Amino acid sequence: MIVITSDMANFKDILNHILGAVFIVIIFALAYAYLKPHRLHKRRLVSTLLLKVSYMVYLSVLLIIVYLASLVKGGLGTVFHGVEFFAFLIVLFAPNIGIFARKLGPFSKKRENYNYFFTVVNLISMLAILVMYFV
Repeated sequence: MIVITSDMANFKDILNHILGAVFIVIIFALAYAYLKPHRLHKRRLVSTLLLKVSYMVYLSVLLIIVYLASLVKGGLGTVFHGVEFFAFLIVLFAPNIGIFARKLGPFSKKRENYNYFFTVVNLISMLAILVMYFV
């Protein structure tokens, strides 16, 4: 018979926090490898830099909020409930779609405007996540 003591339960919590932190580092490293923020376009230097930096900041805020909501406050469903959960899904997917769709053909001629637009989307999404979490 296996008896679970409070030390064992504490170990599970610590392990979950460690795995959550490792998950954040892995996702952030994959995003950095995909975006290559150190490589910028010569003609669209400012807009590319703003887009990549704003996305990386958005991603770090998103990952930390998801980590805190999941492991500290009892889950995403309890932190973001009702309409807030659907708003959270929108701000979860909109910047990611924007960063992946930037190299598609229809956007290549208006890429600078596209970069500025999705920089604003990233900033608004980041602010929305912070407001929904802390309010």
